Amino acid sequence: MKDFIAELEAARRSVGTGVLPAGEARVLTIERTYPADVEDVWDAVTDPERIPRWFLPVTGEFRVGGTYQVEGNAGGEIRACDAPTLLRLTWVMGPPTPEDSSVVELRLAPAPDGGTTLTLEHTAVVPPEMWDVYGPGAVGVGWDGALLGLGLHLGGAGPLDPEEVLASPELRAFNVASSEAWGAALAEADGLGADDVAARVAATTAFYVPADDTPDAR
Repeated sequence: MKDFIAELEAARRSVGTGVLPAGEARVLTIERTYPADVEDVWDAVTDPERIPRWFLPVTGEFRVGGTYQVEGNAGGEIRACDAPTLLRLTWVMGPPTPEDSSVVELRLAPAPDGGTTLTLEHTAVVPPEMWDVYGPGAVGVGWDGALLGLGLHLGGAGPLDPEEVLASPELRAFNVASSEAWGAALAEADGLGADDVAARVAATTAFYVPADDTPDAR
């Protein structure tokens, strides 16, 4: 199985603030470069027949103004699509909200040394009680997992058995490291004390990696 931690370390993460119609929001940004051209990456993230090969099945009306639903996950409305460089959509778990409270934007650009740089920006109004417990990792670890899948797919990996991957020590170690990486991004952005950051990392890790599954090496 490919080195998942190397895939994780290939990304850069940051945490900031923004504003949406529903109120003040948190902004999570992940940026990484893939060894594929812009058109190939664009096709991988927008073709409904290709998306399930690295993420989850998706259905809907694939046009600006159309709605979509990721199987067992989020749904929303496609707000902007400028092929092959920009995709913006609302990202909602559960029923739609009257005002935008969660927006995901994907930007693609040729990387200076070859390949494609993908920037994923997720802006969301997060309840304080959730942010104060988990910080950015609650959402960030999930996005890291999605971009891991995309990287494996673009790198030529064949179909993976989801149950095998979910049970693998490699993925558990990946989730632990991802939680820690988002803790580091939070500390850099908010200047929180080490204990506050550690508490959020611990809560996120416990959610994604139950205690009995925590890798012994970490």
